[in-house]
Amino acid sequence: MLKSFTRNYQDNSTEAGFQFTFYCDICNDGYKSSFIESETYKKGKLMRGIGQGASILGSLVGGRASNVGYTADRASGVLGERFEGRTPEWQKEHEMAFERGQNEAHQHFHRCPSCNQYVCDACWNEDAGLCTACAPRQEVYVAKAHADAMKRNIDDAGAAATVWQGEIESKTTICPVCGKPAGTGKFCNNCGAPMDLKECPKCGAKNALTVKFCNNCGTNLAEAAVPAVPPGQCPSCGEQNPPGTKFCGSCGAKIGL
Repeated sequence: MLKSFTRNYQDNSTEAGFQFTFYCDICNDGYKSSFIESETYKKGKLMRGIGQGASILGSLVGGRASNVGYTADRASGVLGERFEGRTPEWQKEHEMAFERGQNEAHQHFHRCPSCNQYVCDACWNEDAGLCTACAPRQEVYVAKAHADAMKRNIDDAGAAATVWQGEIESKTTICPVCGKPAGTGKFCNNCGAPMDLKECPKCGAKNALTVKFCNNCGTNLAEAAVPAVPPGQCPSCGEQNPPGTKFCGSCGAKIGL
């Protein structure tokens, strides 16, 4: 009759003998019982040995001895076929060996009175008299709770941390000469035209070299690029005249409006 202790086991028995592995209901670590050789298997080996010996003797002397060897060998073969179907003798041996295996393995397991699981020594809380699933060991549970809290704190700190404060911006500079993407260098990747930008003297915005008006404030960049003539300076020869002079004293050109 099966017992509750046998609900988590593996039968490793073969024709030659019996062995069982019993597993912990929590961690599934196993305990393998001692191997028990089958008595019917030993008898079968003996009979096969006798049959083979008689067959060899019969082949040497011939006649009646050969017939005896053939009969014994045939009986051995019939017995082997019965082993394939697990004979009643083998079944009885198996039942007895299974009970011995249970009694042997039972010493290495504990039955939890709370959940009725059979557990190994590693999963048994000896102080509480319960399995570790029902009553975790205090030092282990505290260490696990501490580790879980540490992971939560690290995750929270990582989620709240600011690792970059720049602006996400992606621009493609078009070359004003060839009209293709120019890249990020000082010269166009396609035609080699200079990609320097000129600054608006009014608002400071950067504009392409070929732009005539500031793209930010609309200032005429062509007029703004012409330097202002100092008062009294002749626009023709560059001679500096006293303020208020209407005609250049050097070349006679008109100064101012």
